[in-house]
Amino acid sequence: MSMNNAPNVFLDPNANRFQVNIINEDHDNNETTQEDVGSDPPHYEETSFTDETHNRLRISYRPGKRELYDNFRQNGEKTEASLHPYDTHSKMYYLQTFGHNTMDPVPKIDYYRNTGSVSGNKLSRPSLLEIHEQLAKNIAVSTGSVERVANGESTAGDETAGSKDEENKTGFVKFGWVKGVLVRCMLNIWGVMLFIRLSWIVGQAGIGLGVIIILLATMVTSITGLSTSAIATNGFVRGGGAYYLISRSLGPEFGGSIGLIFAFANAVAVAMYVVGFAETVVELLKESDTLMVDESNDIRIIGTITVVCLLGISVAGMEWEAKAQVILLIVLLVAIANFFIGTVIPTNTEKKARGFFNYQASIFAENFGPDFRSGEGFFSVFAIFFPAATGILAGANISGDLKDPQSAIPQGTMLAILITTIAYIAVAICAASCVVRDATGNVNDTIVPGMSCNGSSACGLGYDFSRCASQPCDYGLMNNFQVMSMVSGFGPLITAGIFSATLSSALASLVSAPKVFQALCKDNVYKGLEFFAKGYGKNNEPIRGYVLTFVIAMAFILIAELNTIAPIISNFFLASYALINFSCFHASYAKSPGWRPAFRYYNMWVSLFGALLCCGVMFVINWWAALITYAIELFLYIYVTYKKPEVNWGSSTQALYFVNALDSALALTTVEDHVKNFRPQCLALTGAPMVRPALLDITHAFTKNNGLCICCEVYTGPRKLCVKEMNSGMEKKQAWLTKNKRKAFYAAVAADSFRDGVKSLLQASGLGRMKPNTLVIGFKKDWRSAPATQVENYVGIIHDAFDFELGVIIIRISQGFDISQVLQVQEELEKLEQERLALEATIKENDFEEGKRGICGFFKKASTLNISKHETKKESTINTMQSMHVGEFNQRLLEASTQFKKKQGKGTIDIWWLFDDGGLTILIPYILTIRKKWKNCKLRIFTGGKVNRIEEEKLVMASLLSKFRIKFADINIICDINIKPNKESWKFFEEMIEPYRLHESCKDITTAEKLKREAPWKITDAELEAFKEKSYRQVRLNELLQEHSRAANLIVLSLPVARKGAVSDYLYMAWLEILSKNLPPILMVRGNHKNVLTFYS
Repeated sequence: MSMNNAPNVFLDPNANRFQVNIINEDHDNNETTQEDVGSDPPHYEETSFTDETHNRLRISYRPGKRELYDNFRQNGEKTEASLHPYDTHSKMYYLQTFGHNTMDPVPKIDYYRNTGSVSGNKLSRPSLLEIHEQLAKNIAVSTGSVERVANGESTAGDETAGSKDEENKTGFVKFGWVKGVLVRCMLNIWGVMLFIRLSWIVGQAGIGLGVIIILLATMVTSITGLSTSAIATNGFVRGGGAYYLISRSLGPEFGGSIGLIFAFANAVAVAMYVVGFAETVVELLKESDTLMVDESNDIRIIGTITVVCLLGISVAGMEWEAKAQVILLIVLLVAIANFFIGTVIPTNTEKKARGFFNYQASIFAENFGPDFRSGEGFFSVFAIFFPAATGILAGANISGDLKDPQSAIPQGTMLAILITTIAYIAVAICAASCVVRDATGNVNDTIVPGMSCNGSSACGLGYDFSRCASQPCDYGLMNNFQVMSMVSGFGPLITAGIFSATLSSALASLVSAPKVFQALCKDNVYKGLEFFAKGYGKNNEPIRGYVLTFVIAMAFILIAELNTIAPIISNFFLASYALINFSCFHASYAKSPGWRPAFRYYNMWVSLFGALLCCGVMFVINWWAALITYAIELFLYIYVTYKKPEVNWGSSTQALYFVNALDSALALTTVEDHVKNFRPQCLALTGAPMVRPALLDITHAFTKNNGLCICCEVYTGPRKLCVKEMNSGMEKKQAWLTKNKRKAFYAAVAADSFRDGVKSLLQASGLGRMKPNTLVIGFKKDWRSAPATQVENYVGIIHDAFDFELGVIIIRISQGFDISQVLQVQEELEKLEQERLALEATIKENDFEEGKRGICGFFKKASTLNISKHETKKESTINTMQSMHVGEFNQRLLEASTQFKKKQGKGTIDIWWLFDDGGLTILIPYILTIRKKWKNCKLRIFTGGKVNRIEEEKLVMASLLSKFRIKFADINIICDINIKPNKESWKFFEEMIEPYRLHESCKDITTAEKLKREAPWKITDAELEAFKEKSYRQVRLNELLQEHSRAANLIVLSLPVARKGAVSDYLYMAWLEILSKNLPPILMVRGNHKNVLTFYS
C-alpha cells in the first residue's frame, strides 16, 4: 500500500478508508519522502505505528482542507462531518465514518443522555436487532437512510448545536468555579463568628487548643468536602445540592428526608443571619441614642426590611445575586486585611489600657495554654465555634447554575475550606499574640516604680490588670467581643465586615433553600409539594420557593426564639454532612461499576469516619437537638419508605442489595442441603401471572416467606417476535407481582415448542441453592379437544420434571385457571369508559365556550342537543355491551380466580397420602395450615390399609405424624381401594377414552400396524389391558373421594406416576381426569421420593 499523500488516493473510490499516512510533526510539510517511509517499520493494512519521538499518526486531508484541520488543533472542537479524512464527492462518505455498508454508530455522548436532558438531546442508537437482522438481509443502504442515520454524526451534531443555540438564545446564566463555588463558600464559612467570637474562643482555649478546635472543625468539613467532591464527579450533577447528591447516592428515602430538613434549615438560617445583622445595626443605633422603638422591635423592623431587600436581589436573578456576593466578598476581605494591618500599627495608650500591645512574645506564651472559665470546657467551646466552619455546601446547593459542576464543586469547595481555615488560624494566632486575656480599660492602671507585679505579661509591659481576677473587667480577649474592631486599623471597616458576613450568609441561604426545595419537589418525593416545583424565567428560578423561604424567615424573625432554634439548625446541617460522607462510603462499599468518580483523593473509610465524626459533633453541640434531628429524619425516612416514590436513580442502596444478595447466594452454596431446612421451591407454569391468578395464589400460599416461587411463561413462534414480546412485558409482569404483593419472580423463555421451553426452565431456573425443586402446573382441562401435540407436550413436561428429579403438583379447580378472556373484556370496557369521560369533558368545554358567547349560545343550542343525543346513544351502547358481557365472561370464573385470596372458613384439608413420596404430600398442606387464610382448616388423613388391621394402621400413621410434629384432626384407613368401581363409573371412563383408542385387536395385523404409525398417541388394547387394574384404581379413588371429601375445602392427593414408554399420554390424562372430576379444589402431589420430613432434631 502506498503511503504517499497523492491526490489520486483521495479521488479513488476504492481506496482503503482506514489508510493512515505517516507525516512529520511539522504539519506544514505536505509530503513524506520515500526514504522516510522506507525507514519505518512494516505498514499493515489498516493502521501503522511508528516511534512517537520521530513521527506521529496523522490524518490525511485533501488540499484546501488544512484550514479546517488547523482550526481543529487550535479550538479543539469541530463536528466530524467538517473534518472527515476522506471528503469524497459522495455524500454517503462525507456523512459516515466507516462507509455506507454499516449502521453501527460511532461512540457519542448523545446516546448516553437521559430523556429530557437540558444539556443536549438524547439520540437513539440502532438496536441490536437492526444491526443483527436487517443488514444481514439487505447490505445495501440507500442514500436516504444514510442521510437519516449517518452513523448518528450529523444528527447528533445538529441537535447538539440546536440545543446550544437555544441555550445562547434564551440566555442561561451559568457560573464558573470561582464565582459559583469559591466565592459563595468563603462568604458562607466566614461569618459573624470571625469578627465577634473568635477572640473569645482563643482566649478560653488558648492558642494551642484554639488551633486544634479550628483544625478539628476543619477536619469535619474537609472530609465532607472530599466526599462531596467524589459524589459530584461521579456523573452529571443537576440542581439540588446536598439533596441531589444524597438522594442519587442513597436513594429517595435518605435524600427525601434530609432534603426537606436541609431546605428548612437554610430557610431558618436566613432569619438567624438577618437577626445577627439587625442586632449589629441596633447596637450602633443604641450607641448614638437613635432607637426607633425599642431594641427588640427595632430588630424586627430592620430584619424585615433586610429580608425584603435580599428577596428582591434573589428574585432579580442569579446574576444580580452573584454580583452582590462579589461586592460583599470584597468588603469582607478588606475588613480582614484591615485587622492584620492594625496588628502592626503601633498601639496607643488607650488601646494598651484595653489590652492591645502589638505582637509580644510574652503575650503569645501566656495565651498559648487554655484558661477555661464560667464552666466552659474544650467541647463547649468547640460547639460554639463549629457553626463558623459550616457553609461548605453553598456552592453545591446551586449545582444547577454551574457551568461544570463536576470540576467547579471540588475545586471551589476544597480551596474555600483551605483559605478560610488559614484565615481563622491566622486571626486567632494574631489576636492572641497581641491582646491579653483581661484588661481594665483604665489608662491609669500602669505600674509605678516600687509597685509589686503579679507576673503577668501585662505587668512586664507596664500595666497592672490584677484586679480583673477579683472583679469583672470589660476588656481583653475574654471580656470584649469587639477585640477585632479595637485592633484594626480602621474600626468601622470591621463593622462593615460584620455586615458583609451576615448579609452574604443570609443571601446564600436565601438562594440555597428554594433551589434545594425545588429539586425535591420536582422529584415528587412528597406528593403534596408539586406546586413549588415550577420555575420561572431563563434560569428556571423557583419564585414560589423564594416566597415560601421569605415567609419562614419572616416568621422566625418576628416570633421565634432563635437562641433555641440555632442548635437544631446546626444539627440539621451536620446531619446533611453525615449523610454525604455516608453516601460516599456506601457507594464505595457497594462496589458498583457505576461508581467511578473523577475525583480520586478520597477514601471510603475516611468518609465513614467523617460520618461518625459528624454524628458525634451533633451530640457535642447539643444532645437534645441531636435527638430531635434524628427523630425528624427517622419520621421522614419512614414516611418516604411507606409512600415508595416511583423513582429509580441507580442508588448505592440498590447496588448494595445486589452485593448482599450475591454474597448470600454464594455463601448458601457452601451450605449442604439438610432435610430440616427443606422448603418447597416452586416453578409455577402460570404464563403471565395475571392470566392465572388462582394458580399463583395457591402456590404463593405455601411459598410466601418460606420458599422460592418463580412464575414462568413460554413464548413459542418466530424468535424475533417472541423475544420482542417477551422483553417488552418482563418488567410489567414483575411489577404486577410486586404491586399485588406476591413474593415471586417472573421468568420467561422463547423456545421452538412449549415443552422445550419448560425443559430450559426446569434445568436453568434459580441460582445456586435457590433452585426449584417442585413443578406446579394447572390441570389441562381442554385435553380432549386440544391437538395431540399439546397433550403430548403437557404429559411430556411431567415426565421431564420427574427425569430432572423435581416433585410435581398438578392443581385443578372446577372453573379452570385461565381468565385471559375476562381480562380482554375488562380492557375493552375500560377503553369505552375512557372514551365516555373524554366525551363528557368535550361537552363541558363546549358548554363553557357557548356560555361565554352570551345570547349567541342560544342559537347554538341545537348542536349541543345533538351532542347530548350522541352521548346518550353512546352511554346506551356501553350499557348494552356491559349487560351483554356479564354472561360472556362468566362471573363464576372471576369468583373462582379469587377463591384462594379469601380467608378460608372452618373446614378440612383432606390429605389422601396413598404413596410415600418423601413427605411432600403431607408437608404442603401442613404449610397451608400455618397461614392466616388457612389456619381454620383441620387436616384429615386418608391412607390405604387392610381390613383386618384398621386400628393398627391408624396407630402407625398417628405415631408417624406425631414424630413429624404435624397436628391432625382425624385419620381414616381406606380398605376398599382395590375393589372394582361401579359399572356407571367404569362406563363413563370407557366412553371418555373411546375417541382415543386404537382398537387394533379387531383389525388385521397390517391395518393395525398402519394405524399405529399414523396415530402413535392412541391407546392400544394391549396397553389398556396391561393397565386395567390401575385404571380401576383411579376410577375407584374418584368414587371414594366423592364419598369422603366432597365437602372439603381442599383435597391433597398422591399423584399417580405413568411409566415412560408404557402408558400413553391420553390414558394418563384420562386417569387424571377421572381422578379429579367433580371435586373441590384438588392438588395432586408427587414428591421426588427424597425425604423432606425428618423426626430427628
